[in-house]
Amino acid sequence: MSWEPELEEIARRHERVLEMGGAERVARHVAAGRTPVRERIHMLLDTGSFRETGSIASKVEYDDEGRIKSLTPSNFVTGRGTIDGRPVVIGCDDFTVRGGAADGAVGNKMGWSERTARELRLPIVRLVDGTGGGGSVKTTAALKRSYVPVNPNWDVSVELLSLVPVVAAALGPVAGLGAARVAASHFSVMVRGSSQLFVAGPPLVSRAFGREVEKEELGGSKIHAHESGAVDNEVASEEEAFDQIRRFLSYLPSSVWEAPPLTETDDDPERREEALVSIVPRNRHKVYDMRTILELVLDARSFFEIGRFFGPSLVTGLARIDGVPVGVMANDPSFLAGSIDADAAEKMTRFVDLCDTFRLPIVNFVDNPGFFIGVDAEKKGTIRKGVRSLAAVYQATTPWCSIIIRKVFGVAGAGHTNAARSSPRYAWPSGEWGSLPIEGGVEAAYKRQLQEADDPDQLREELEAKLASFRDPILTAEVFGVEEIIDPRDTRPLLVEFAHRASEIVAAESRGPKSRGMRP
Repeated sequence: MSWEPELEEIARRHERVLEMGGAERVARHVAAGRTPVRERIHMLLDTGSFRETGSIASKVEYDDEGRIKSLTPSNFVTGRGTIDGRPVVIGCDDFTVRGGAADGAVGNKMGWSERTARELRLPIVRLVDGTGGGGSVKTTAALKRSYVPVNPNWDVSVELLSLVPVVAAALGPVAGLGAARVAASHFSVMVRGSSQLFVAGPPLVSRAFGREVEKEELGGSKIHAHESGAVDNEVASEEEAFDQIRRFLSYLPSSVWEAPPLTETDDDPERREEALVSIVPRNRHKVYDMRTILELVLDARSFFEIGRFFGPSLVTGLARIDGVPVGVMANDPSFLAGSIDADAAEKMTRFVDLCDTFRLPIVNFVDNPGFFIGVDAEKKGTIRKGVRSLAAVYQATTPWCSIIIRKVFGVAGAGHTNAARSSPRYAWPSGEWGSLPIEGGVEAAYKRQLQEADDPDQLREELEAKLASFRDPILTAEVFGVEEIIDPRDTRPLLVEFAHRASEIVAAESRGPKSRGMRP
């Protein structure tokens, strides 16, 4: 009278499902340096926390007596689990079954995972491998007809970006819809050497252009983490990818209906670092290490950098200040003197939108000589992308604090904060600012006098020396043109004060989606 026969049948099917695409395909997958799908899940999630949904979903053929002739498991594995004790939804491709293509899926498990994340207000983690639910010509062969393509569940995928953290890892050759699922995220990572990302893979590219191309050349991490910016971070192994996913999520709330999580820290909130007094050279033409400043000011070992190699003149990442999670932006004078080029502007837009969506306070360490200039900068539409980044700054309502380290020039420099808000702003004594740097400004403002001068070089030096005397930031502070010039050693204590007040503001305000949704 019991249900044991049915339970035994379910158990047998579970065993068949765990065979994935078969021993040979799994062996090839592992030999390529990639991990089987459920092992990836267990590596990422807290031990024993995974609860799979649709575990025996399969394509099954039966004989005339109703016995199983063949069973091919779905190539999409999904369910819920926890990361550091916090629940998440996870959806993963199994490349060993039809390369993750849509004709290897059963039902709409991918859609279930996306909708569940939306309805339960939980972060979603996508481990993408293959076409990620994209098309295959074998589908056409099986249907014996073609079809007008659609992007399944795309409305939900885009909506999720304004509701819950969305994280994606490219863990193999990822094409088509799989590549789109990686890009449509708040944070993405790919493994150097074993994962590639492209709109279409080498066979289609070779056929279209008549030239053979290798996967790594077409879409390796060097291209997308360093050049295109389609992926945020590049790592050396799947283990490192999972570690970065865990770190990223640790700074964010589970959804926009919650406040960012606070943590305890043993780092002294009143810590004053002597090195900050002399870290910026008096010689304006010498650079310094902006990341060292971040290390000296933020909670120890808390800075998690995002997109280090794309738009490198702008440093972006998440950190904590006395346990309060914050978004961090900083100009890096080692690249383009810290100026904002087209890539850095695009990076800034996405990062500000991320922080604003999840109400992370932003701390901006400013050394910005303006938008990058020159013929190449104009060809790349720096002003168009730069204007979008300024719009993001002015549309953001999350608490904001700027620390002016050195340069603030021009339209881009003016965008270090929303001037219509009374956000805290502190300048170091090394600060200098204006509509444009004196050197180039003299050439523009005194062009005729320089052309008519008997000794243009001498006149230029005299003009620059005279104007340089007005560079002293104390003169600006005298007329309240900058709110406060501080001892650099006081930066951390002041930011601790800001972070705690910002956290109280965020906790007290009504939460939910912003009126302006976030775009991929």
